[in-house]
Amino acid sequence: MESSCAAAGTHLTRRALLKLCIATASALAMPVSLGPLMAEVLATRKRRPVIWLSCQECTGCTESLTRADAPTLERLLFELLSLDYHHTLQAAAGEAAEHARLRTMSEYRGEYLLVVDGSIPTGAGGGYSTIAGVSNLDLLRECAATAAAVIALGTCAAFGGLPIAAPNPTGARDVATLMREGRIPARPLVNLPGCPPIPETIAAVLLHFLVFERFPELDELNRPRVSYGATVHERCNRYHHFVEGRFAERFDDEGARRGWCLLRLGCRGPLTHNACPTLRWNQGTSYPVESGHPCIGCSEPGFWDRGGFYQALHSDPGYTQAAASTAERGETLFDDNCVYCHLPSRKPFRTASAEIPALLRSGNVRAHRFSFTDAQLTDLAEYLKTLEKQP
Repeated sequence: MESSCAAAGTHLTRRALLKLCIATASALAMPVSLGPLMAEVLATRKRRPVIWLSCQECTGCTESLTRADAPTLERLLFELLSLDYHHTLQAAAGEAAEHARLRTMSEYRGEYLLVVDGSIPTGAGGGYSTIAGVSNLDLLRECAATAAAVIALGTCAAFGGLPIAAPNPTGARDVATLMREGRIPARPLVNLPGCPPIPETIAAVLLHFLVFERFPELDELNRPRVSYGATVHERCNRYHHFVEGRFAERFDDEGARRGWCLLRLGCRGPLTHNACPTLRWNQGTSYPVESGHPCIGCSEPGFWDRGGFYQALHSDPGYTQAAASTAERGETLFDDNCVYCHLPSRKPFRTASAEIPALLRSGNVRAHRFSFTDAQLTDLAEYLKTLEKQP
């Protein structure tokens, strides 16, 4: 069909298509031998229509997609997809843009992909963000009803991102939550969190759906395992410094200059599942930790409220850590200290939770880098009890 976003591009040669499919298969941890099969399917299949909704977002996810290298944005849009509605990239505006969306929904009912970028505000009757006079929530409900599948692109769409951080004045929600609550139709969903997501991850998931008409294997948070199955910490190029106990204490000290572990500067790598260290950014040039900045955990739920490198600026007691429950304070303590050796599983320690404070006070365990007050140990034990109750 004729796209409202771009005119037809040049034809993708067989050689270029095969190279693209082999690169995609590799990125998805699939056998490279599948490359020719993927190329054959793509060569005969018509372009898949895409409707892209921009809700509470910063356009960073679109910016990330424009930097995709395998395949490039041009090949995605001109030769593999038909991007029929996208506020930033479309040529049409006003009534013409809305007509393109409605036409795609009508002519390709049950076939088009729906990409959601940004969190969805539900406060004030949805009035915090509207498109053509329609709230994001109502527009999402309408478009999801006849979509083949939904891609929640970026942490805001996948988990609420920054907008959902306390006190969440707009009533922001993520796509999966709205589906669970029955406020929008439930459709096949993949979450691609990140602020923004890695461009090669976006492109690979899109191509996987084009070839197999389904998403790759997902984890319990609907993220592709191949990209989000391991933590940034596990894949980090500074990991050996962590193992050997070498940590930067300041951004300008000798350890920082030598590329030592950034744990003590607030790095959230052990809590963050993403492929940044392996895929990197800007065509594999680097990623934040390699460049000297701690991971801020942007691809995890609730990353802004879970502490780390950035600290809250407000002093409202309604939103301070002191006002948090005992278990919530214990969770923050665990995330800031213990998680680097003990992942937050159902039972991270062999010792019963109630006995942890006495054990740490006894001095009979191997040395820890941190010391806790009696109140902190009580908070920690309460949090660990909540983990034991998980199925």
